[in-house]
Amino acid sequence: MALLTPVTTAEFGRDVLFSPTPVVVDFSADWCGPCRVLVPVLERLANRYADTVRFRKADVDDDPELAEHYGVTTVPTLLLFQHGQLLERHEGRIDLKTLLVKLDRLVGGAPPDGH
Repeated sequence: MALLTPVTTAEFGRDVLFSPTPVVVDFSADWCGPCRVLVPVLERLANRYADTVRFRKADVDDDPELAEHYGVTTVPTLLLFQHGQLLERHEGRIDLKTLLVKLDRLVGGAPPDGH
């Protein structure tokens, strides 16, 4: 299974809004250099938080309606959802340490040991 599972408008409700666990959605595009740099960071986090956070990837070129619905005008844009609610948004580059802090806050503590 892909660490950053693609999501479209058709799956967004099921995979994000009705998810029993928090979800990070990476809005990106294939042509975006900073988006490509962010992928290994998100994959590392997806491994680390495998049991507590889901990671999804939305391509703004393939699904512009979804990007428009969430007001995404810059890529990469990360949206953090919990219980169907958008809790946090980050546009542009972000480093691993900052994401760790955000995710630890989202899940209410440190991730499981060994990841």
